[in-house]
Amino acid sequence: MSNASQYDIAFLGQYTKDTIVTKEGSHIVNGGAYFYGAAAAASMGLKVAALTRLAPEDFPSFRLLLERGVLVRAISTQQSTCLQLLYPSDNPDERMLSVTSVAEPFEPADVGSISAHVWSIGASIRGEVSLAVLEAIKAKGARIGLDAQGFVRVVRDGRLSYDSEWPEKAEVLSLVDVFKADVVEAELLTGTRDLRQAALMLARYGVPEFVLTHGDGVVVYAEGSFFEAPFRPKSLVGRSGRGDTCLASYLAARISMDPEKATFWAAALTSLKMEALGPFSGTRADVESALRERYARYA
Repeated sequence: MSNASQYDIAFLGQYTKDTIVTKEGSHIVNGGAYFYGAAAAASMGLKVAALTRLAPEDFPSFRLLLERGVLVRAISTQQSTCLQLLYPSDNPDERMLSVTSVAEPFEPADVGSISAHVWSIGASIRGEVSLAVLEAIKAKGARIGLDAQGFVRVVRDGRLSYDSEWPEKAEVLSLVDVFKADVVEAELLTGTRDLRQAALMLARYGVPEFVLTHGDGVVVYAEGSFFEAPFRPKSLVGRSGRGDTCLASYLAARISMDPEKATFWAAALTSLKMEALGPFSGTRADVESALRERYARYA
């Protein structure tokens, strides 16, 4: 690929092989924020790139992205990141995660051949994406959207745990244009479950926009104002990947929409994604239809 290739949005994150366990049973699915995110952005007709690390035997996992026109740069590693996600109830914010293997972290040189207006950073575990990698992306002049999960989650005794002591928090947030967290992560970082208050507290680090998700919807803080939209899925069978999809669809929508429209777009697309396992498989027309049918205020 030429260094001159310019993409609307690029996704960075390790592939994860996810075993999802719910009351209905268990399924093994291809996962990772990069995977859910790139699929959502591609549905909007954008020029999308994705950069991931995974074991050679898992390369077929991103065939779906290639079929949707996504440029995938896959870096071979000794092993893929493998997670188990246990949902004991119908609350998508209540889950237990364990880890059986972890792929090697990204390096600054990995991002050199992709140029994009916006980068979405979807790490799974602290250490996967370093400050040096983020600095290399920022040096390209790109806007950066970043998910808190890859910086507050650590592996302890095979389990994914949360660690509020984030040593490079100030340095990382100084590079971020859109910061995404769920209600658990927001409380961990600020001490409050009030997402509006959490956004204002985190804004002190210089981050201009926030995408904050909870079980019932998304709260956005941008341009000094709050915007909020509910999730309205008809089922929750595909709830894994909800946050990844929400951030990606918001970032993709913000390329051409104001924050309020992007908030509703993200809520509608994420609602549709939660109705089926795997990444969003619909079209832009499907999202527009959902906006008309489920969001009277937006329509």
